[in-house]
Amino acid sequence: MGIAKQEPMSEHTTFRIGGPADYFATPNTVDQIRQMLLSAKSKGLPVHVMGLGSNLLVSDDGVRGVVIQLAEGFSEINVLDGGRIHAQAGASNEAIAKAALEAGLTGYEFASGIPGSVGGAAIMNAGAYDGEFKDVCAVVYCMDLDGNLQVIVGPDAGFGYRRSIMAERGLIVIGVMLQLQPGDKDAIAARMAELKQRREEKQPLEMPSAGSTFKRPEGAYAGKLIQDAGLKGYTIGGAQVSTKHSGFIVNAGGATAADVRALIRHVQQKVQEDSGYLLEPEVRMWGFDD
Repeated sequence: MGIAKQEPMSEHTTFRIGGPADYFATPNTVDQIRQMLLSAKSKGLPVHVMGLGSNLLVSDDGVRGVVIQLAEGFSEINVLDGGRIHAQAGASNEAIAKAALEAGLTGYEFASGIPGSVGGAAIMNAGAYDGEFKDVCAVVYCMDLDGNLQVIVGPDAGFGYRRSIMAERGLIVIGVMLQLQPGDKDAIAARMAELKQRREEKQPLEMPSAGSTFKRPEGAYAGKLIQDAGLKGYTIGGAQVSTKHSGFIVNAGGATAADVRALIRHVQQKVQEDSGYLLEPEVRMWGFDD
C-alpha cells in the first residue's frame, strides 16, 4: 500500500484539476482498506474514496483528510461459471467489458465506453445506450467507515437514476458480482465498436472532462437545454461548455476548479431562467466550502 502526503489531485482526475490531498492512499487488499479507515477514524480525519477520478472535481485548495483510491492495485477480474464475473472495485468498466467479450458473455457492452471503475458504476448506477448497472448486478460487496463488511444483493441495492443505497448510506464498494448471459463474440464485439464510434462522434473525448456534467432532468435533456439557452461554447477562464456536446464542461486549457464551478453555476442560472429547469450536477465535488 502506498501513502503519499500533499498529493496533487490533478494527477488523479480526468479533469486534470485539483489541489493536494493531505494523505493519498492506494490500498491493494481489503485489510489495507480497513486499516486506513480505522487509522483515519482514530485521528479524526475525514475519508474520501475514489476510483479512477472520472466523475470528480476537486477544489484548487485540495481536499482535507485521507483520500483512498481504489484503482490499479485493486482491479482484479475473475470470470466464473454460470455467466458470472467477479470484479474488484477498481477494475475499469472497459476492462470488464473486454473480459466479458473474451468469455463470450453479453450484457456489459453498454458500459464498455463508460470511463471510470466498476465501483463508481455501482455507486451511481451508471448507464448508457439503454443499459444500466442494475440490469447486470447480482451482488455488491461493501465496507462501512468502521471497516465492517456488508453484502448487498442486486434487488436490495435501491438502484435508481444515478442513485443507490450504497451512495445514500456512505458505503464503500469494494467489489461486485455481475450476472451476464452467453452471447456471440462477433455480435458483442460489433456492439462495443458501434457504441465506441457513437461516443467518439458525439462526445468531447479528446478534452479533459468529468463526463456528463449534469443529471438528466425529468422530461428533458441537459445538453439540449444548455444549447437552447445559447451556452454552447461559453467559457469562463479555462473551462468551456463543449462545442461538441453541450452536456459536457471541458478543461479547454489551464482551467481551475474555480473556473469549472463558476461555469456550472452560470449554466444552472441561465438554463433555469430560460426553461425553468434547475440542472443538478452529476459531477462529485470535493474540498469546496459549500
